Amino acid sequence: MTTQDTYQWQPDTVLPGFEAAELRFPDDYDGPVCATLIRRKAPQPAQRAVLYIHGWTDYFFQTHLADEFNQRGYNFYALDVRKYGRSMQDTKHPNYCWDVSEYFAEVSLALQIMTEQDGNHRVVLNGHSTGGLVGSLYADHGPERQRINALILNSPFFDFNLDRHDLTMIKVLASLAGIFPFAPIPRTGPSPYIESIHSDHHGEWLFDLQWRPLPAFPVYSGWIRAILRAHRQVRRGLAIQCPVLVIHSAESVWGKEWHEGFQKGDGVLNVEHIREGSRHLGSNVTVREIKDGLHDLVLSRPAVREQVFVVMFQWLDGVLPIPTVSNTAERSRL
Repeated sequence: MTTQDTYQWQPDTVLPGFEAAELRFPDDYDGPVCATLIRRKAPQPAQRAVLYIHGWTDYFFQTHLADEFNQRGYNFYALDVRKYGRSMQDTKHPNYCWDVSEYFAEVSLALQIMTEQDGNHRVVLNGHSTGGLVGSLYADHGPERQRINALILNSPFFDFNLDRHDLTMIKVLASLAGIFPFAPIPRTGPSPYIESIHSDHHGEWLFDLQWRPLPAFPVYSGWIRAILRAHRQVRRGLAIQCPVLVIHSAESVWGKEWHEGFQKGDGVLNVEHIREGSRHLGSNVTVREIKDGLHDLVLSRPAVREQVFVVMFQWLDGVLPIPTVSNTAERSRL
């Protein structure tokens, strides 16, 4: 499955200095399926790596995250999973899945490439939001989970941040998924969170609004059912064996229209849900909150994201220290 002819590295067409490889999989209910693995190696030869998985209505564009890992001696990899970003292509239903486990195929292949082909001996899985949900389930029962040495979850999506009425509505819609899997919830107005991060509005980040639009892509009944099932798996309790770090904002912020609070809190998820979900991940879980952090913590204001990186890398240094060895040949394998 990981032979050289299953993929080919090319210069990434989105981000200068990165490489990308298209990973092909069997057709599904929408037709052809691909995912995209993005890579940038550390400046000096390294055998440690991180695999980043983005959230919903998202894709990898956070080059400064790669900078931080590269500067600390990690090779950086990221996935645009099927039907997202670089992997969207001609899919009929962007950002859709029938079951969260569909993403396990690209995570497995990415881990195999990173370890077997690229020679990384220590791997960190880093998931944001829905990517944190996928990463949690994969680290618990994914086929190649033994290749993961540490798990970092950035504002993982463990529950819908909805009032009782809206939660009831989406559960009713999910109950129709077996008959009408693509029944949509109508689009709403622009997302205040997206407005808070995009440089054309109130943020500092430039990203493709076709891949991450202000009014999000339609939400379908089948996707809702898939996410509800994944949330139930977490609540039943996971047994992740590797060390886990969960980081999240200190508070949530609400509102249908943008206001300044969206630059100082999680404007997507309820942080209480994140704290509660973290209790069900396993026996070696560290939870840290970040004051004034945004939903994607690494997109927060400079001083805040600097604190995010301090927390992440201090924790990593503790759970994955670089062994001290005197033999040069032995050192080269670490």
